[in-house]
Amino acid sequence: MRLEGATALVTGAGRRIGQAIAIGLAESGCDVAVHYHGSASGAEETARAITKAGRRAELVRADLSDAAAARGLADQAARALKRLDVVVNSAAIMVRQPVETVTPESWNTTLDLNLRATFFVSQGAIPHLRRTKGKIVNIADLAGLEPWPTYIPHCVSKAGVVMLTKALARALAPDIAVNAVAPGAVLLPEDWDTQSRDHIRETTPLERIGSPADVVAAVRFLLAGTDYATGTILVVDGGRLLR
Repeated sequence: MRLEGATALVTGAGRRIGQAIAIGLAESGCDVAVHYHGSASGAEETARAITKAGRRAELVRADLSDAAAARGLADQAARALKRLDVVVNSAAIMVRQPVETVTPESWNTTLDLNLRATFFVSQGAIPHLRRTKGKIVNIADLAGLEPWPTYIPHCVSKAGVVMLTKALARALAPDIAVNAVAPGAVLLPEDWDTQSRDHIRETTPLERIGSPADVVAAVRFLLAGTDYATGTILVVDGGRLLR
């Protein structure tokens, strides 16, 4: 796939990894539908950066915890951009929940956004991506591949994204390639102290915390670096999974 002149929908593009991906795709030549829900100011910042890169930005708002809104998001993006070549499912939350404190409501909040919305955004995009022989990239997480005791709903949701990626890859081949990136310690929680950050860095085999650019490079590879990968989970974690 050529990214120059392509169109992309990036969910959760108003902050953190989603914002970096949206801007990175624009710098590679994509026009981008910038999805947001609560991060309006961040989405506007993303759109300005996309415009500065010489590409078109369209803001699309939706509450992805609403399955119907998630299913309709690709239609919004395709109408705004006139076509759709790429979907990047990045919108997610990561909430620390010791096992005793998990409630049905907190469980559903995490699973509905992190997993269910990924499915329904992808489902809504199918007719558009079939027309363009497009691609889906899901943002999974190292937490979907190893257990984190105080993030069990998050782990389960991201493990679901891993399996969803593989299942969609089978279901949508050969028309649509579906892959995922599983970042490790790239953007740590904003409330972590220096000691926690130092521990993560020191226990990572490559001895550094990653950057959003590492994830953007992985997304670019799955979109433009190869057309012979589907169902792949590309781990970008500095080697933490090897510990």
